[in-house]
Amino acid sequence: MQFSAAQISSIINGRVEGDSSASVSSFSKIEEASAGQLAFLANPKYEEYLYTTGATIIIVNDHLELKSVIKSTLIRVPDAYSAFARLLSAYQDIVSLQLSGIEQPSQIAPTASLGERVYVGAFAYLADQVTIGNDTKIHPQVYLGRNVRVGNNTVIHPGVKIYHDCVIGDHVIIHAGTVIGSDGFGFAPQADGSYSKVPQIGNVVVEDHVEIGANTCIDRATMGSTIIRQGSKLDNLIQIAHNVEVGCKNVIAAQAGISGSTKIGDHVQIGGQAGIAGHITIAEGTRVGGQSGVTKAIKTPNTALNGTPAFDYKTSLRTQALVRQLPEMERRMQEIERIVQQLRHANL
Repeated sequence: MQFSAAQISSIINGRVEGDSSASVSSFSKIEEASAGQLAFLANPKYEEYLYTTGATIIIVNDHLELKSVIKSTLIRVPDAYSAFARLLSAYQDIVSLQLSGIEQPSQIAPTASLGERVYVGAFAYLADQVTIGNDTKIHPQVYLGRNVRVGNNTVIHPGVKIYHDCVIGDHVIIHAGTVIGSDGFGFAPQADGSYSKVPQIGNVVVEDHVEIGANTCIDRATMGSTIIRQGSKLDNLIQIAHNVEVGCKNVIAAQAGISGSTKIGDHVQIGGQAGIAGHITIAEGTRVGGQSGVTKAIKTPNTALNGTPAFDYKTSLRTQALVRQLPEMERRMQEIERIVQQLRHANL
């Protein structure tokens, strides 16, 4: 597909500087772009490539001042990075529209209900009483268990497994290999030292505008619901345990783990490989550094944490700096002890 500078500027509300009929058919980084490609410039450290790139069209910030003549057509916008993101989203929507209909072989139960303009890829399995909203894309090899409900304009990528009774909202994206609604880790210790499985009879609820990365696991609740609230973004390889509640507009980076029944407030940021203990609450606006371990409830909003166990961010950085100085501090202490001993002998 080809798009002219005029068409692109209308999508992102930009202003064309140069040839408005110039057209592109693909995207590239500014330092690698060639003729027929579109790039963007948001970071000043890449400005040098503006004068050497082969890109046909470049999205730039309004305030950019040219230092020499360039051959590319510019589209000026208030924020080049945000505009480029909007353009990619629009392009993705156009590509997605090309997916339609029910591919074969696929298995759709007679009691399943599909909305308008739904796409179901080959080898997908939709069980009894599954409900799919309008304009939703179910990619190949997706499994939707009994009574799963999926909203409108949602995309479920290949190989996703969603167990029975789970609810997925509108405008949700779930990436390949993710499992939603597997059993929570519930086992009751017995007198003989064995463990008896506690049935997990709840579900998972994923609200609107959530994105879930590849190979993430979200366990169903023992009773009630494990909940990912509106607008939250989860990276790849995350573990969300049973009865966890993730608040609105959280961002959680890869390999983080959240233990059972923990309640996380809104606008929380959790770094990669962080671990959150179970049955605690995390206040709104909390920021947890990568590889941190949170073992106690965080009650003060907008707290920044780091380390294991996690504590105040600035204090943790100061502590890390002091730890690195310990060998030198030890040497100095030994030198002081030696001087004190000499002074004692001199006074005897």
